[in-house]
Order: sequence, then C-alpha cells, then structure tokens
Amino acid sequence: MSVLLETSLGDITIDLLVDSAPKCCQNFLKLCKIKYYNFSPVHSVQPNFSFQTGDPIGPGSKNSDGGRCIWGVLDPANTAKKTFKPEFAPKLKHAETGTVSLATAPSPDDPDERFAGSQFIVTLGQNVDYLNGKAAIFGEVVEGFDVLEKINAAFIDDEGRPLKDIRLLHTIVLDDPFPDPEGLVEPPASPVPSAAQLATVRIGHDENLVEETDPEALERVRREREARAQALTLEMVGDLPFAEVAPPENVLFVCKLNPVTQDEDLELIFSRFGKILSCEIIRDKRTDDSLQYAFIEYQNQKDCEQAYFKMDGVLIDDHRIHVDFSQSVSKIANDWRDATNMKRRRGAGGFGGVDNLERKKKYRDDAVHGSGRNAQVDNLIIDRAPAPGASARYRGNGTDDRRSEPRKDDGRRRERREAYHDDRWRRDRSRSPRRDRDRDRRDRDDGRYEERRRERSRSRDRHRNDRRRDRSRDRYRMADRGSERQRRD
Repeated sequence: MSVLLETSLGDITIDLLVDSAPKCCQNFLKLCKIKYYNFSPVHSVQPNFSFQTGDPIGPGSKNSDGGRCIWGVLDPANTAKKTFKPEFAPKLKHAETGTVSLATAPSPDDPDERFAGSQFIVTLGQNVDYLNGKAAIFGEVVEGFDVLEKINAAFIDDEGRPLKDIRLLHTIVLDDPFPDPEGLVEPPASPVPSAAQLATVRIGHDENLVEETDPEALERVRREREARAQALTLEMVGDLPFAEVAPPENVLFVCKLNPVTQDEDLELIFSRFGKILSCEIIRDKRTDDSLQYAFIEYQNQKDCEQAYFKMDGVLIDDHRIHVDFSQSVSKIANDWRDATNMKRRRGAGGFGGVDNLERKKKYRDDAVHGSGRNAQVDNLIIDRAPAPGASARYRGNGTDDRRSEPRKDDGRRRERREAYHDDRWRRDRSRSPRRDRDRDRRDRDDGRYEERRRERSRSRDRHRNDRRRDRSRDRYRMADRGSERQRRD
C-alpha cells in the first residue's frame, strides 16, 4: 500500500503502515484518491525538524477550515464528522527522517483525547521525540529523500512559510486495500486550482527568478537603495521628519540669477502665472550677498507647472536662468517641527512637555537660616552641624551681628578657629605613636603593665656596673698630688 506525491520540487513515495494504523491509512488513501490534496501548499517548514501540509487552501487564508477527513468531506453538513480519532501505536516513534504522521489537536472536553483531519507531517530529521504522542504515525518515505532535502533548505519567513511556494501538484494511489466509503466518487482528472488556492500564491512554484544582469537596472537599484539609506540617516539625525517625505510640488527652484536681481523683481516676473505665496532669493548670512538661486512657492500646482515650462532658459537681467522643481524639504520639515512642538506644548502640562516631570531647583529651599544641619552660607549649602562652643557673636548664616554685610571668611575657617579656642577640641600634645601605644596598653592591662615595667627596671639595675670610670681630669689631679707629696718629702 503506497502513495505517490508529485510536488513542485519532485516526487515522494510513501509506504503506509496499514497493520499499525488502519484508520489513518484509509483516511489518507481516500483523500488522495479524490484529489483532495491537489495544489495544497506546504505551509510550515521547520528546518531539520519537519514540514506540514494537507490543508487545501492553507491556514493563512480566511477561507480555510483547516482541512477535513474523508468522512467529513463526504458529509460536509455534519460537523461532527470533520475530524476522527486516530490510532497511536506505542511502538511507532518519530525516529527516522521521512516519518509520516497525521497532525492532531487535543479535544476541548478531554485534553488526553486527540483528533485528526487531513493535515499530515513529514519529519526532516532523526529522533524528533517532540512529536511522539502528538502526531499519529501511519507511513514512511521510501523514495524522494532528495525532495526532503530541498524542502529542508527552502527559504522561509518568520512563520516558517516558504517564500517560494511548494505545492502538492498531484497524488497517485499505487495500492489501496480498503473499500470506498459510501458516496465517494473518483474524479476523472485532476481538478484545476480554485480561486481561493490561487489567492494564497506568494511566488509561484513555476515562476523563474532570473537575476537582473542589465548594468543600468543594477545601477538604478543601487541608487534607490542608497537614497533610502541616506533618507533613513537624515530621519535619525532629525533633518527629515520621516524618511519617505517628498518635496512639495508647488515650489520652483530658480538658479543662475544675476546678483543684482531682487526678490520683488523676481516675484513680479513670475506672478503672471498665478498667485505666489513666497519668493525668496537665498543670501549669504554674513555679507547679505545673493547666492544666485531662489525658491518660489505657488498657491496652485498647475501654476507652478506652467511657470516651469515657460520660464526655463529665460533671460533676466542679462542672465539666462534655469528653472526646475524644488527638491528641498526644509520648509516641510520646519512646518512639521513647529506643528509637533506646538502640539507637545499644548497637550503637555508639566515642565519640558512631560506631565510627570517637574522643575528641579538647584539649591534647597528648606534650609534653616542660622541653625540646624542645613545652614545657608553665601547661597551655598553646607551640611555640617555648628561646632560646640561656637561664639555667639557669629551666627549660622555667616554674618556678624554688628554688621549687616556677610563676612569674607567662610564657615569652615570660622569653625576651625572656634574649635581651636575650645578646650574640648584642644590638640593632644603627645603625638608619639609609642606613647599612645603604651598608654593604651596600660589602660587595658589594668596596672599589670606598670608592674612588668618595674621588674624590667630592677633586672637592668642588677647587672649594672657601679664602678665609674675615672675622668681624665681627676686622673691628672691625682698625679699632680703625688708629685707634690714627693717634693715635700
């Protein structure tokens, strides 16, 4: 029992597992026999996983009903026969490439019970365990693995739909062991695609996409892409209100003017074609010299076109001017900015055009003058408590009671001076690290430190030599006494 599927990419032969899933195989065989799958699109491709088809129109169309089983096709009025309960053989797994199974959906009443229609799935990889228990296996691909590789490598969009259509063009039943249900009629020939099926064509499967080789066409495409990229850049930096903006069609660009030509003269000459809204010769901002080109805005587009055809190449003030339609969008951009800013200012009630934003002040207003932690000194905030014992002459605001103007010395210098005259802030005279260490040790040892120090002093006195060296002057004095005693004797 086999079926041949003729696709737009080649032929696929499927062997059906009649013994393991007889009802699924009967449904698939009879749908192929009545040409139900003809022109069905491959609407979902997941590379190295699977592809899905079997809906004659495609799930993306509003005319699609998702597909029906053979009993639902033969009795369309009975909605209960649209789907059927397939068989799930425990031994059949999606282990090999080319495993064919019916797509199922859980019942709304019982999630453990699943129903199938006409859509089927073909695996594109091995060990697709995710489909086990969710898709009912009924066959396997025996020929056409090259077609599976082409489908696996097809270009798809974000939803998995191939950009170029892949269609089931024809189905041929090679062997059918099941009797035909009541009311089944095999068509004599393959039916033509319906209007609903043709409406889902994105790029036809028989359409040849030939790459453009004309140098002029390629250059035109390159310039269009470059222009779009530049317009997008100008929109990002704020020079254009939006990238697709087009220049106004009622504005003329006039160049090659004589430097002596004035705005009034140019407007008088061009006003015979219609009402002019504005006429401006562009001048240098520093020297106010004419840059020899101007923009003329008409009220009507037809007047602008008439002036273009009549005034191009006309001699004005001994200069033959050139007239063309303006390509500048600065006026539109300025109007757009003004209108947008006006709407923002009109609709927003907060600071800066944002409702939930309020003005933040640079300095705090809740500073307590003269006392407290936040004392304001010469418009500056000093987060510092006043020094203990500060003189009452100087207040926290840095001013003298006898004078109204602030003193030049700041709060830090005054604090340092007041702290110097306070006994509690007097600097310790002992700055020796050894003295500080001995004092701390003496406090911690609770008197034992003094006892150990006295013991060390006694040990040093025990080994001290009490004999003093004779001084040199005493030794000489004794020698003088001895010589004098000898002379007396």
